[in-house]
Formats: sequence, structure tokens, C-alpha cells
Amino acid sequence: MTTTRFAPSPTGYIHIGNLRTALMNYLIARKSGGTFILRIDDTDPVRSEEKYVDAIKQDLEWLGLHWDRVERQSQRLDRYADAADRLRKMDRFYEAFETPVELDLKRKKQLNMGKPPVYDRAALALSDADKDKLRAERGQGVWRFLLDHQRIEWNDGILGDISIDATSVSDPVLIRGDGQVLYTIASVVDDTEMGVTNVVRGSDHVTNTATQIQIIEALGGKVPAFAHHSLLTGPQGEALSKRLGTLALRDLREAGVQPMALLSMMARLGSSDPIELRADMAELIDGFDIGRFGSAPTKFDVEDVYPLTARYLQGVEFAVVKDEISALGVPDALAEPFWTLMRQNITTMKDLPDWWALCRDGAEPIIADEDKEFIAQAMEMLPDAPFDAATWGNWTAAVKEATGRKGRGLFMPLRLALTGQKHGPDMAGFMPLMQVVGGRS
Repeated sequence: MTTTRFAPSPTGYIHIGNLRTALMNYLIARKSGGTFILRIDDTDPVRSEEKYVDAIKQDLEWLGLHWDRVERQSQRLDRYADAADRLRKMDRFYEAFETPVELDLKRKKQLNMGKPPVYDRAALALSDADKDKLRAERGQGVWRFLLDHQRIEWNDGILGDISIDATSVSDPVLIRGDGQVLYTIASVVDDTEMGVTNVVRGSDHVTNTATQIQIIEALGGKVPAFAHHSLLTGPQGEALSKRLGTLALRDLREAGVQPMALLSMMARLGSSDPIELRADMAELIDGFDIGRFGSAPTKFDVEDVYPLTARYLQGVEFAVVKDEISALGVPDALAEPFWTLMRQNITTMKDLPDWWALCRDGAEPIIADEDKEFIAQAMEMLPDAPFDAATWGNWTAAVKEATGRKGRGLFMPLRLALTGQKHGPDMAGFMPLMQVVGGRS
């Protein structure tokens, strides 16, 4: 059975880049009838906060990405310690004591010599006495995994065949000097013990995947199927990293973006398939194929999700939004016609209050100088409210006959006088919703 996971760190709000990873893993699990795990990567006790754990869950629930179970890495520290002990007994784990400054100097020297800037394994030559002395001077060292210097190969679900020479990669640090367990070993232990079969993540993890494969094999685990999706850029190809603060899912939700519009976009963005609005999660799952995605950087423009949101809302039935319409103060008798008309004229649900305010309170009329006499005459001919579906047609026909105006010269000045806007809903449907016109009710 397929098992996937989404493993965010609760050190901030999840953003559009995180969503791409979460969604792909979710769709793979659901398409195969498998398991989707929400795994909270909270091994950093300083930066991890419970409010972010709650926010991650709220964002996923808003999107409809429901997990089968939750795991907390902070509750599995004993499992990581056990794995570390096993690696020590295999002589695949060693303590190193270089300071960041010393490591930086080594890297610069290697680069100047035309060599790859990888850790030189100097710590392997330390005697027990050397280590004791360094601990006394500097405290505990970091623990590095001893890589086998051979090629690490796998068939990536998106990138194809990958081959990385382990001699070009530093032995990864798995445990810091303060004892904090780092992502690389925690992820390996969890994936192995939780039976994760498929891992989808960003292409910035490719080198990390290579080292994890060796750690998995050293611990006797089964290597999952890896797929590395391209990273998102801005619409001009710029890095998104500086903008991610404005692309948090909670901010998109607050802006009125509809979940299915966002999911429809992200389930196809960067693939060879066109972006199509899907009606529900079942359609998304059925149409998803990880093999259709490419490796090139993928451009993301948040503005593209708003037309999809508008299209989604056009198909939403009144029963779904009945409570929201009622909360605006729309009378029950007008609520359904109000929604039926306005869903064709909004981008997000946040546009509705202004439309109802216009219906309820009337608008500040816009009247051009050359239309003043025409509008005054027309308003004298407007019957008293309440209006019905025939009011607009009957009124404009009478005004046309009385003034000789027709076409745009007739209809646009009347629309501007009644609504204060050049564009909007069909006026025949709008008139019955209007409570006030020019101070008359």
C-alpha cells in the first residue's frame, strides 16, 4: 500500500511552495487508496511553536487535505537516538569538532585549489585523547554520517535517472553539538519505520536524498520512490523566497481565494497538462499524474488564481452560501435571487458586501454634464419601488420613446445613475434587488 507524508516544520505559516509538496503527496496517496501522514518536524525546540502546528492543520483542513494520522518528531527522539547508536556500532557515525570559521577556511582553500568544497574527514584521524581535549575546550562535537564513496543512483519520478558521486558531497551532520537531531536522520528513521513508500519534495533536496539513501540502506530500511518537483518562481522568473511571506495559505484564504480554485491550479502547474478548474477533490485525484511534471522552474503568479476563484463561484449553488448571504442582512425573499445574479459578477465572496450595500443604500450617481437633463427626465419616469423583473425593460422602453435615445447612449447613463458603475450585473435582474434609488424607496 502506498504511504506518503507531508512534513512541515512548525516554525512559521505554510505557504504556496509547501502546498505544492503537500498536495502531490496527498494525491498520490489518495489515488492508490493509501495513507497520507501529517508529520510535524518539531525537533527544533527553540523555533517550533504550537501556534504554527495549529495553523498548519487549519490550512490543510481548509483545503480539504485530510490526513490519516499525525506524527510528532519531538515524541520520537528515542528512535533517533537508537538509530544513532546503531550507526556508531557500524563505524558509520563519527564526532567532529571544527568551528564554523574553521570549516569556512577549509572550503575556501579547497575552492582555491580547484577541489569540491567537501568536508575533509579530518576528525577521523583524532585519537580518543584528542577528542577528550577538544570536548573540554569546545564542548560536544557534531556527529557526521560516513558516506561510502561511490555513486548514488535512483530513478526519480520527475527528474528521471539521477546519479551523484558521493565524493562530491560532505559527510552530512545528523546531530548538532547541542544534541539537536537534524532533519536528515529524523526523516530517514521516520520514513523507514512508518513505511513511507513515496516521497515527493522540492528539487533543492536532491543532494540530501542521495545521502539519505545511504543512511536508509545502512539502517536496513527500504528506499522509497523519490520524486523532486521543480521550485516555484515569480511570474518573471524571480525567486519567490522574498515574497513567500505574502503567499502564506492563511493570507490567501483571508483574501477570499477558494480552495478548489487553488488546488486545481497547483495540481497542474508545472505539468504538461493545462490548468483546468475541477469541481471536487475526486476529479483532482483522478486527473493527477506525477510523471506529467517537468524539471524546469515553474512560474507562479498569485493573480492567476483569482479568475479560477471567480469561475468556481459561478457554479456554487445558493444552498452552499445561504448562511453567508443571510449574514449580510439580505432579506430571505431576495437572498437566492441576489446570489444567483451576483455570483456572475464577483471575483471572491468578499465582493458581496459592497453589492448588497449598493442594493440596500443606493449608489452615488455618476452623471455627465451632457446627460443631466436626460437623467432628470428619466428619473421622473421611474416607477416607485418595489421593482420587478419587467421594470428595467418597461422603463428603458418608455425613456427611449420619450427622449429618442437608444443603444449605449440610453443604457449606460441610466446604469451609471442607478449604480455608479460602468459594469455590473444584468440590470433587469438587478432592479428587483434595489431597495433605494435616488433617495426613493
